[in-house]
Amino acid sequence: MSLVRLNIKGISYSQTQSGAYALVLSEVEGERTLPIIIGAFEAQSIAIALEKEIKPPRPLTHDLFKTFSDRFHIKVKQVIIHKLVDGVFYSSLICERDKIEEIIDARTSDAIALATRFNAPIFTYENILDKAGIYLKIKDDSSLTRTKIEVEEMAIELAEESSLKEISLNELHKQLDEAVDNEDYELAAKIRDEISKRKK
Repeated sequence: MSLVRLNIKGISYSQTQSGAYALVLSEVEGERTLPIIIGAFEAQSIAIALEKEIKPPRPLTHDLFKTFSDRFHIKVKQVIIHKLVDGVFYSSLICERDKIEEIIDARTSDAIALATRFNAPIFTYENILDKAGIYLKIKDDSSLTRTKIEVEEMAIELAEESSLKEISLNELHKQLDEAVDNEDYELAAKIRDEISKRKK
């Protein structure tokens, strides 16, 4: 199965999931983007690594991992997003020490936070992009031009919608109850719409 290389396009705050962010990856040789919902800590860690001038006063967890790896001559060669199950992405770190390669399982947000620190390329499989990738085509028309923020918000919404499509019906009902309990009515409406689509 062919691997597709991805770049980090940006990170944006989720308007619908409290405390969540959308990490938007884009294929290097193509137009598809792969939006992934991540937590606040991981979003901050990735953002700090991308902004080379920002140095936190004490090392973050991913900085500590990088220092530890450097000290013991372990290199992260690449990150592969290898699986998508129920809206959750699974990733692997391909590491090397003394010319011996090891594959380590990792959360996608952690894997990408480390990839930014090791300047390691990020890949996914073609079938994952086919399943969860989206096209963000913006027409070059003054009446239709969108700001970067609007594009990122579109990516977040599409990421949330695509993640709902991967969740089982039972899980959707549980999430609907939780959203109502938390008074997150916007999310509840999206879940309800997804449940309705499946009943047709």
